[in-house]
Amino acid sequence: MSRILVGLSGGVDSAVAAALLVEQGHEVVGGYMKNWINAEGIPGDCPWEQDIEDARAVARTLGVEFRVIDLIDSYRERIVDYLVEGYRSGITPNPDVWCNREMKFGVFLDYALSQGFDGVGTGHYARKRGLPGGGAAILRGADPNKDQSYFLALLTPEQALRAWFPTGEMLKPEVRETARRFALPVAGKKDSQGICFLGQVKMSDFLRHHLPDNPGDIVDTEGRVLGRHQGLHLYTLGQRRGHGVASPREGMAYVVVGKDVEANRLVVGWDAPGSPGLYTRSCVVGSLSSLDVPVEQLRVVEAQPRYRAKAEPARVEALDGGRVRLTFHRPQRAIAPGQICAFYDGGRLLGGGVFERTGEAG
Repeated sequence: MSRILVGLSGGVDSAVAAALLVEQGHEVVGGYMKNWINAEGIPGDCPWEQDIEDARAVARTLGVEFRVIDLIDSYRERIVDYLVEGYRSGITPNPDVWCNREMKFGVFLDYALSQGFDGVGTGHYARKRGLPGGGAAILRGADPNKDQSYFLALLTPEQALRAWFPTGEMLKPEVRETARRFALPVAGKKDSQGICFLGQVKMSDFLRHHLPDNPGDIVDTEGRVLGRHQGLHLYTLGQRRGHGVASPREGMAYVVVGKDVEANRLVVGWDAPGSPGLYTRSCVVGSLSSLDVPVEQLRVVEAQPRYRAKAEPARVEALDGGRVRLTFHRPQRAIAPGQICAFYDGGRLLGGGVFERTGEAG
């Protein structure tokens, strides 16, 4: 049996993960990652104090040790600064994927190993299997509606090897039922929907706190000025609402199709197949991470360009600088630089990377 530090978030998924690992005979300690307390007063709800009490109550019910682990400085350096600088440069970062690599399976795992644990357990809806060579494979979660393997796309092989995902073998209703079986105090608690550890904080409020408004022109794809924006960091590719430009005809809608960072212009076009800038078949992906065979050595992958999107077949071409060019079989909508692309072979996660730029239009 193993000694496992379980990341207790105060929610039901991590609580059930801890309960199952205890039931399996592992030595379990619960650890709450204290990453963010919203000391800056950004509008929104960050219920970290209640989450700690809920996590502590779960540990008490299970009869395991509980620790609050202060990672606020690391979270600011690795996640908050990454978010702010990414939006400042005009890209659309994904904090949830980076949070898994840099925090849960980064500094939290480092802490666990330094304390003599064999690894960390979480409530992710993903499955793990051992490989013949001693490594670990990550598979999609058993519940297709809750699968979270996409958010693990940037994990390293060592991080995957040190991870436990007990709830990944279950459907969400089974998790709730298991929580009731163990009489866990969070059995009926609603799932959190906020940004990784920030809670119910609007991204626009978060960004306005860190980045000043920087107004500029909104133009169409032919350069005609249609309005004014408040700052490119407040918009993302594919956005239909909130850009402030009314559609001139019924049945057609303007959508954000590009950002001209140098001229500080927001570009909008029609939300329709083939719209310039909105649909693309070709893109460059960097910051590659592979769980087994390096992605750049593969010829074809199933590429998932965002959470909840369908993984689509794409041809892989290795480029210089540890990057690849993906050519999708079908045009993809609103691929935004800074977002994460996860690579699969069927239900098996191969790795992932960060979209750097798009190329050929669909």
